[in-house]
Amino acid sequence: MWGSRLLTLALRLVLLVWALAVLAVTRPVGAQTPAPSVSDDEVNRVAKKLYCPVCENVPLDVCDTPACIQWKEEIRTMLAEGRSENEIIEFFATRYGMRVLAVPPPQGIGLGVWLIPAIGLPAAGLWLALRLARWRRPAPTPEPPPEPSLNERAQMLDRWIREHW
Repeated sequence: MWGSRLLTLALRLVLLVWALAVLAVTRPVGAQTPAPSVSDDEVNRVAKKLYCPVCENVPLDVCDTPACIQWKEEIRTMLAEGRSENEIIEFFATRYGMRVLAVPPPQGIGLGVWLIPAIGLPAAGLWLALRLARWRRPAPTPEPPPEPSLNERAQMLDRWIREHW
């Protein structure tokens, strides 16, 4: 009696495990779509426009610090989510400040970065051209002082004799 009950229980357990295995294998996968893979070139295209948060003046695409590797993975995730380059760059600029931008935007204080060379270089060129033109022009020769007259020479000689003799 115990043997038949044990055998029935074992069969039921085996059938239950087999049914669960069949359901697990044949059950359709939900609405999971594989995330689109983002290439390193796409990540580096965005990373070139950002600077490393640790190193000074090192573009993110060539830096291998742990912070940069983490930023690149964050960029990869954002690109896989469908965010645009500008959205990603704006996200990093908002979060970490304008110092992470390789090229400052032409607005606000960043406008100075664009205007100083645009105005300063032509102004410096004009100043240099004027200085070179003045340098090449011969200096006017000063006129020699007029010769003192004979009467003035005699008075100067008299004065010198009185002072020194």
